[in-house]
Order: sequence, then structure tokens, then C-alpha cells
Amino acid sequence: MHDIKVKLLTEDAIMPIRAHESDAGWDLHSSEDTFINPGTQSLVSTSISLEIPDGMVGLIWPRSGMAVKNGIDVFAGVIDSGYRGEIKVCLYNAGSKWSSHTFKISKGDRIAQILFQHTPPVCLKEAEELQEAQRGDGGFGSSGK
Repeated sequence: MHDIKVKLLTEDAIMPIRAHESDAGWDLHSSEDTFINPGTQSLVSTSISLEIPDGMVGLIWPRSGMAVKNGIDVFAGVIDSGYRGEIKVCLYNAGSKWSSHTFKISKGDRIAQILFQHTPPVCLKEAEELQEAQRGDGGFGSSGK
């Protein structure tokens, strides 16, 4: 297990939480009131910063309910181990088949989730040829489903 230090930057900051111990993602909370109009994005403050250990990354993902019910998605979302600034979440209001309205976010609302993953050291090497694979160079939809 890795300890990740969390700095609360304001009195409105809320420590990330998991609803269940087995959950992969930690809920991130808004520290401000804001609105996101359909077809637009907004950078939402969490008023926290993290000390992610070297060899790890924080990946910000949408909350399932917000995405399915309201069409709210996350843009951007890679928090590198060397970053110590405030974590902000870029939310996009795509609307959905159920609603296409301005989405209200209030202080304290859970707005996204962050997953922490290991990042193994790799070295990229230029190559003239690549080893054959079963899929080959088939792109989107090439698996037939």
C-alpha cells in the first residue's frame, strides 16, 4: 500500500473518499458552485493538492451516474507524480438522451473520481519493423463487434 499525502488548500476542501473499501476510485469534490451549459466545459476546483509517489500517476475519470444520467464527462485527467498544484477537474456537458440542460454543481458535490496506478519505467525505441500480431493494424471496429 502507498501513502498519498493530501493537502487541503481551503476550508471548502473535502478529503477524497471511497464509498466502499473495494472501490478503485476516490471521489473528488467540488469546492465551488458553478454551472456547465450544454456543449461547454468548465474547470472545477477541488481545493486539494496531492503528493503522488514517483512511479505512480493519478487518472481522473467521470462518475458513472453523472455521465449516464446527465452527459457529464471528464476532459484531461492525468496527474503526474511531480505535480503539486491544485487538482482541478475539466468537466464537459455533452447532454444526453434524457436531458440537455445546464448542469449545476454545488460546493461539496462529488464531481469525478481519481484512480492511482503504477507507471512502469519504459524506454521507447524506434524500429523499422514491428512483430506481427493477430489483430495486425486493424483500427476501430476491426474486431467485428
